[in-house]
Amino acid sequence: MFARRIAVIGTGYVGLTTGACLASLGHRVVCADVDPDKIDRLALGQVDILEPRLAELVAEGLAAGRLEFVHGAAAAIDADLEVVFLCVPTPMGVGGIADLSSVEAVLDEIREKLPPGTVVVNKSTVPVGTAERTKELLRREDVAVVSNPEFLREGTAVHDFLNPDRIVVGSDAQDSAERIAGLYARLGAPTVLTDAASAELLKYAANCFLAMKLSYVNAMAELCERLGANLADITEGMGYDRRIGQAFLRPGPGWGGSCLPKDTRAMLQISDSADFEFRLLRAAIDTNERQRQRIVDKVRIAVTGNRGGSLAHLRLGLLGLTFKANTDDVRDSPALAIAALLRQAGAELVGYDPALRADTMRPELGDVSLVEDPVLLAKDVDALILLTEWPEFRTLDWSRLADVVRRPIVVDTRNLLDSDVLRRSGFTWTGLGSAA
Repeated sequence: MFARRIAVIGTGYVGLTTGACLASLGHRVVCADVDPDKIDRLALGQVDILEPRLAELVAEGLAAGRLEFVHGAAAAIDADLEVVFLCVPTPMGVGGIADLSSVEAVLDEIREKLPPGTVVVNKSTVPVGTAERTKELLRREDVAVVSNPEFLREGTAVHDFLNPDRIVVGSDAQDSAERIAGLYARLGAPTVLTDAASAELLKYAANCFLAMKLSYVNAMAELCERLGANLADITEGMGYDRRIGQAFLRPGPGWGGSCLPKDTRAMLQISDSADFEFRLLRAAIDTNERQRQRIVDKVRIAVTGNRGGSLAHLRLGLLGLTFKANTDDVRDSPALAIAALLRQAGAELVGYDPALRADTMRPELGDVSLVEDPVLLAKDVDALILLTEWPEFRTLDWSRLADVVRRPIVVDTRNLLDSDVLRRSGFTWTGLGSAA
């Protein structure tokens, strides 16, 4: 493998992980961001993102001289540059399609500075046709454009980068596609070389399939409850089928985060633009929205005894607020969506999350009062509601929590906890997908 001189524009989850991991593979990487304070912290090895192994890789890259940080995209461009990765935000815009304004701003900044022969790589999730649009904006016949979508999960991003299921590279220029694929040669992963449009659509196709799988399992959980079946046994049996697999077969409060909601809405817009009604995907989105209200109904039943019971003035403790464990990301968190519904129903909310400090100031948290300790969370609550699958919740001192709650009720929306342990501690336990 040849070591390349690479620029990574953007130092969020995707950009920082990409830069640090490419440096760990032996490439010389410079990462750029518009936030000067963030760049100063990164240059000192201070990583704000909660992501296992990421801080260690940044420190190793800095110490080895293979990783550096600069302010502004233009500062990352020099005469030796060979590859530029665009890893800037592409949030959901009007109509559900990704907002490419950050991508366009970067292209305006670097267009005239790129050395001849540079390959510009779209790493961010972007609509089909973005590679062609990038070529038009660059107006550089001597610069190639490649689509190389990321498949990183927050909480396991470094592991996913260094142990990929596949590498996808799309371009109409075969030599440029092979050049980008070569960056990952040491990883030994299967490589899909295709055209740019197919690579762009593949990322959406994968995420939308996972969203549909999650919605299917949540629908099956409700059906199991109505029929008296056991979802855990059903998904175990399904998972042994190699055509289905074990992953994404756990029920939950609905899917969320920075990718699935955005990408499913974007896929609907893409489909509409092609005059195709993607009914299956739309149903998955509707099922996900319904799941949030279904969780609120479960709380009502657990606390009041009936679906129409009032939650007004009841104190509810929320275990977990991030959209998944092992991250501090609360973007489109199903936990917060459910919290908003509970608050609308008149409940008083207190929350605890291992990744969030009690003095955290985030508008997304709404009226949830954060505490630093599960015992403080449990004090005088009418129910505890587990919303995020943090492993440490399994080993809480449930007997101690039972001593301080007002009513010993647990609604486990992740089926994370051992129901026998809860019951021996004096709690009633409600999960998903069983008659219990």
